[in-house]
Amino acid sequence: MASFNRLAALAALLASSASIVGAVAASGSGTTTRYWDCCKPSCAWTQPGLTSTVKTCDINDKPLANGVTEQSGCTGGNSFMCSDQSPWAINDNLAYGFAAVTASNPTCCQCYRLTFTSDGPIKGKTMIVQATNTGNDVSGTQFDLAMPGGGFGQFDGCSKEWKATSDVWGAQYGGSNTNQCSNFPGALQKGCGFRWDWMGGQSNPNVNYETVACPAEIVAKSGCSVSGYSAPASPQQPTTSKAPAIQPRTTTTQKAPAPTPTKKASDSYSAGGENSSIDVEDSPATVSMADGGVSEPTSTPSAMEAGPTVDVGREESVVEEPVVEEPVDDDEQEEDDDDDTCDA
Repeated sequence: MASFNRLAALAALLASSASIVGAVAASGSGTTTRYWDCCKPSCAWTQPGLTSTVKTCDINDKPLANGVTEQSGCTGGNSFMCSDQSPWAINDNLAYGFAAVTASNPTCCQCYRLTFTSDGPIKGKTMIVQATNTGNDVSGTQFDLAMPGGGFGQFDGCSKEWKATSDVWGAQYGGSNTNQCSNFPGALQKGCGFRWDWMGGQSNPNVNYETVACPAEIVAKSGCSVSGYSAPASPQQPTTSKAPAIQPRTTTTQKAPAPTPTKKASDSYSAGGENSSIDVEDSPATVSMADGGVSEPTSTPSAMEAGPTVDVGREESVVEEPVVEEPVDDDEQEEDDDDDTCDA
């Protein structure tokens, strides 16, 4: 029955994964286009598989606390695409950004590594994009790169948000054929310039693509993460937790006492007097690292400074009894010089 339940759970997980991953294959060749419509992205709405949705901003480009429920600025609401969801260069050969994918079976917040294959200055460069939007006019192997000045596409929220005009923003599809970025709002100028700087002005280059884990920098800007399928296909939400620091195990060298009978760790023993009985199970000890334990520094009560060292292992532990020294007369001291201890 347990095996059946595990198989059933696995089947359910695979089914849910298929509903999220399926629009774009894990790898292949494709095309790129560009757009910037200023509307609330499709992946900013609550939907199965998303642990958090894409961030949105108000008409003043300020992040919305309730963006997931706010209507899009393209349909009379106050939710727009945030300006920081523009592309940016990491170096001359790597860039990050966002894209719209097909709406037929969207892969919201999945990340893809695009390697440009078209001849020209962009050939061989790599761009990692996160799918934050969808479009009915986007094919299954097409990546519509979010880029200010790339054209409105099907919808236009920029005229409302930024008072956009066609003489600066260009055509509905593709935007302007010349660099008009200096005439754009300040928050969008750098993203607009990406096309002319990092891409070398190339228009709609072809790519080879593959699904990858989302870089933390991308997730930090979009706010979007996915559950329901495994890495490397899934974007990874950044974490700040750290593993506990492992303390070095310390050892103490002592003169070996005379052989004595052994006791189990659960027994108690007397050291230094009738009121000095100590339960080993409650005394501080160093835990062996052999089985993956975390070593903590041994802390011994001051009353036991002269007592023995206790080492509690993962298996049954052995406790060596202390050696009790008998009083020696001054007259016999010279004769017993070589005897350090006596039998217990």
